[in-house]
Amino acid sequence: MAVYLRTVLMLRHEWIACAIIAVANTAIGLIQLAEPVLLGQVVDALMHEKSPATLIAIWAGLGLFSIIAGVLVAVAADKLAHRQRLEAMSRAFAHAITLPLRYHAECGTGAAVRTITAGAGSLFGTWLTILREQIAAVSSIVFLLPVALWIEWRLALLLMALAIAYVLLNVFVIRKTSTMQAAVERYHVDVAGRVGDVIGNVNVVQSYVRDAAEIHAMQTAAEQTLKAQYPVLTWWGIANILSRSASTVTMIVIFSLGSYLVASHTLSVGEIVSFIGFAGLLIAKLDQLSNFVSRLFLEAPTLRTFFDLLDQCADLEEQAEARALEKVRGRVVFDDVSFNYCGSKQGVFNIDVTAEPGQTIALVGATGAGKTTVMALLQRLWDPDQGRILIDGHNIKHATLGSLRHSMAVVFQDAGLFNRSIAANIAVGRPGASAGELVEAAKLAQAMDFIAAKPEGMNFVVGERGASLSAGERQRIAIARAILKNAPILILDEATSALDTNTEAQIKIALDRLRQGRTTFIIAHRLSTVVDADLILVMDCGRIVERGNFRYLLAQKGLFARLVEHGSLASP
Repeated sequence: MAVYLRTVLMLRHEWIACAIIAVANTAIGLIQLAEPVLLGQVVDALMHEKSPATLIAIWAGLGLFSIIAGVLVAVAADKLAHRQRLEAMSRAFAHAITLPLRYHAECGTGAAVRTITAGAGSLFGTWLTILREQIAAVSSIVFLLPVALWIEWRLALLLMALAIAYVLLNVFVIRKTSTMQAAVERYHVDVAGRVGDVIGNVNVVQSYVRDAAEIHAMQTAAEQTLKAQYPVLTWWGIANILSRSASTVTMIVIFSLGSYLVASHTLSVGEIVSFIGFAGLLIAKLDQLSNFVSRLFLEAPTLRTFFDLLDQCADLEEQAEARALEKVRGRVVFDDVSFNYCGSKQGVFNIDVTAEPGQTIALVGATGAGKTTVMALLQRLWDPDQGRILIDGHNIKHATLGSLRHSMAVVFQDAGLFNRSIAANIAVGRPGASAGELVEAAKLAQAMDFIAAKPEGMNFVVGERGASLSAGERQRIAIARAILKNAPILILDEATSALDTNTEAQIKIALDRLRQGRTTFIIAHRLSTVVDADLILVMDCGRIVERGNFRYLLAQKGLFARLVEHGSLASP
């Protein structure tokens, strides 16, 4: 019921349209109830040799109105449900992309996509069924029983018993299978996660000849899903058989008792005909409601997963009094900053660094030393457990996230390209930039030569994650994006790692030009990218163990010197 109520309440923004549809459906339900009554009166009129013309005319008018109203209600319900489905999908998408990286790492791309698409699909089906069928069905049942009691209470009690039997069967099956259906949804999410995982790494699958193994694993997961689903379907099949049996028994009893009442002159032939119509209508509406309940139950775990996504809270909340950073100069201070990953001893500890505007700070160290974590804290992907980070004297915790991240341009080790045109990927840096500005950014990133050689040039679609480009080409597009953003703080996370020596030398000229007047943080494994840094921070196990310029650190013959000597900082 909680899932059902939340599903219905999602329509509250269009409550006027929903109210109009509900009223129309109630009218349709009442008309459907009037038909058996009119049929019985026509039969009685014929039995008494009276003209049924007026009754037939009323019946025809109501029937025509019911048809027209039904079509209009169906169209209106379809439009509303489609609108709300896209709205729900957009809302879930907008929320999902604001959730922390931790959530996406744990959930997986495939599972997240299934949660959004399957959840929106389930909402659509539920809304459509409610708006097109269930309101009319409920209104028919609610008004049918009093009318039936008014005509003949003994036959009405049989109809009530049938309705109670339907309710009890549905409740019994729901209680019997609720845990099983929740497990089925988990299997569906796992299957979707596996699909996303394998498709996202199809190059590895093909390279290591994993085709057969992955297909077999997928088939096994599908078989496990079916194995979990079949018992649920069996129980609902049994419930359907029992409800149909109850309907048949009820019809037989109504015929038998009705015949007796007609023979004893307690009931007219027309009234027994009306009751047969009532019984048929009730059975049809109960079947509708039963099918709706079973469908809602089967999809409840999907809807619950969708709502769980909407209820996920971001790890970081923007404070109500947060203010936008304005005219950022780029003075960055890490003041005794420490951070531990949840459930782990890894993190960074007692980070004290001051970067003046225009300075270049390089972070070096072995994998897992904490370099990327320090930069993630600067972007406020997490908040420190201890200490504070200041930009131009302002604690970033008190700044709006939009203004904070707008003040930074980041080039990641993984370029992070969308399956869009080259121009669109560069324009991520500054939406609304002119074509000339895009070209200029590409030139500074030494990317125009290969762009010009592509079919359609700037309009060339790069493929998912830039699959149609080489690693070096992807990286240059990412650098062009950062150049276009023109932010006062620049973060280069292995920005030249995928480039050959000649291309790196060319891009280094562009980056050196870009760094002028900007505070730059470089995470690097190449000497060429750190040799002229104003300050090099050598990190080990989450701590800064050495700091200084290139010559000073070499002369100290410490960890930095060993990294250089052993090739951990490779020469270009």
